[in-house]
Formats: sequence, C-alpha cells, structure tokens
Amino acid sequence: MSTWKIDPAHSKIEFKVKHLVVTTLAGHFSKFDATLDSSKDDFTDAKITFEADVDSITTGQEQRDGHLKSDDFFNAAAYPKINFVSTSFTKVDDENYKLNGNLTIRETTLPVILDVEYGGTTKNHFGKTLAGFELHGKINRKDFGLKWTATTEAGNIVVSDEVKLAIVVEMLKQD
Repeated sequence: MSTWKIDPAHSKIEFKVKHLVVTTLAGHFSKFDATLDSSKDDFTDAKITFEADVDSITTGQEQRDGHLKSDDFFNAAAYPKINFVSTSFTKVDDENYKLNGNLTIRETTLPVILDVEYGGTTKNHFGKTLAGFELHGKINRKDFGLKWTATTEAGNIVVSDEVKLAIVVEMLKQD
C-alpha cells in the first residue's frame, strides 16, 4: 500500500457560482489536506480523504468572504471543516476516472460524483514521485444547508444554487 499526500503549493481547490445569472464568480480554499492510499499503479483501488478549512475561504473580496463564513452559508464557527471520503475510484480509460464519495458540509453528508482527469505520474526535481489530477463536478449548495438567497428588483437570482467544483491536485508519494 502506498500513501500519497497532497502538495498544497501545487494544488487548488476552487468553486464557481453564477452571480446575477450573467457572470461567474470563483473562490477557493487556501488551507486543505488530502490523502490517497492505493496499492495499484493505476489507482483503481484508491481510498481518498480530503478536508478543507472553511475559514480559509477566499474570493478576493473580504466582505463576501465574511458572508460566506457566516451562518447564511458555511457557518465556519460551528462547522469549521468540509470533508470528503471516497467510496470508489473507477477507471474509465487511461486518462479518465469517476470518483464517487461522500461530501460533508455543515454536518450534511451526501454522495457526489466527480470526473477526474489523470495527468500522469513522474518524478520531481527532488526525486520524489508525484501524480497529477484534475477533478470537476457540481453540487447544489442548498442540499448542504447553504440556503441564503436573494433576488434583484428585476427578478434575477443573486447567487445560483449550482456550484461548480474545479480542483487541481498534485499528490506526492510518501516514503
């Protein structure tokens, strides 16, 4: 069994939502951790765990970040972590996988499916083995208790319910 740990310096955990129906706003978590355990070179038996620190949410706008950390959305004080535990990692072809797992936000745990593109495995300039992955998926924020909503005078929704996930990870094999 090999254990792989996420390299935060070469990884990004990003989300995107529609704002006022016409634009997309993005944010990310700057503090997170992930572990992948696998005995197979193609990772088909991978067990993956992931955790993000809600208080590390960043959108580039301090007031919005504070709102996202409030009880209207994540409630960072009461629910400081977002967690994911895989249930399967299925190979579609040499470069594509389906990652099934349980995502927990605000103590609500629901199954999610992420599309995964495997970038390959190589050695870095320190001789360490690394593997690269890009993950994409979407969730409905209201399913996880992030229920704040508002509409403009024209009737446009301020923030969409659908949240797109765009995750880039570099995993380092542990010695």
